Amino acid sequence: MTQKTEKRTALVLGAGGMIGAAWETGVLRGLLDAGTDLTGADLVVGSSAGAVVGARLGAIGLPELYERELGDEDGEPAARLGVPTLLRYAVAVLRSRTPEEYGRRIGRLALGADTVDEATRRETVVRRLGPATEWPARPLLVTAVDAGTGELVAYGAADGVPLADAVTASCAVPGLWPPATVGGRRLIDGGIHSTANAHLAAGYEGVVVLAPDGRGSRVIPSPERQGADLAAAGARVEVIAPDADSRAAFGRNALDPAHRAAAARAGRAQAARHAAAVAAVRNG
Repeated sequence: MTQKTEKRTALVLGAGGMIGAAWETGVLRGLLDAGTDLTGADLVVGSSAGAVVGARLGAIGLPELYERELGDEDGEPAARLGVPTLLRYAVAVLRSRTPEEYGRRIGRLALGADTVDEATRRETVVRRLGPATEWPARPLLVTAVDAGTGELVAYGAADGVPLADAVTASCAVPGLWPPATVGGRRLIDGGIHSTANAHLAAGYEGVVVLAPDGRGSRVIPSPERQGADLAAAGARVEVIAPDADSRAAFGRNALDPAHRAAAARAGRAQAARHAAAVAAVRNG
């Protein structure tokens, strides 16, 4: 297989809480309805919620995974970031000049927060992953951020890190869940570096980005901006963010599972409007 064939299509699954994960699953299901199956992409990049989806895609068929989002499976409990923590996030953005500096500031917040212990948090993530206990056969990158340096870390199967550990780190929302210890490093949510980390798909001919959280700032590049950079480098790119109906289905708290089913259905419906563009990215 040539390098060109190996790097044909990348699927980027962004951050966005449990509701974002359900929406991403719905979008993928809707694209499958339209005849485009992205589960066989040559690379999957998952950040936070996207890491859960990416890991589960390797062990659960997409129709079943979608149905699980419509049910009441025992997964992550409802949670919410408090106003003081959100204000610290905002101040950190204003005082930072790079994603790494922002990551260090948020890392200090995470390291000092009073949360459940690491083992308890990991157990919750393992329940959410279900049968996804091993790295999938196709390439998967799971992102996290070093709480001390602010550096983006991307784990794959060859790194020797258990999949559950990588995903737990990627989902370690600062101020809410504890940093995850992996290989001696304290790691926090991969969505802190950017909500999509689509730049990790550089070099792929076609890139589809599912971005439940499309936000960016002068410090953190938005998924749209990262997609534009990939397109400028010659890739075919489609960035899908929630439309008005999907945003309404999300509710006000991306960490509340009560809206999972509605978000999944909205994502499935929205996919029809992107199907032609995604097929063009996939097929060239």
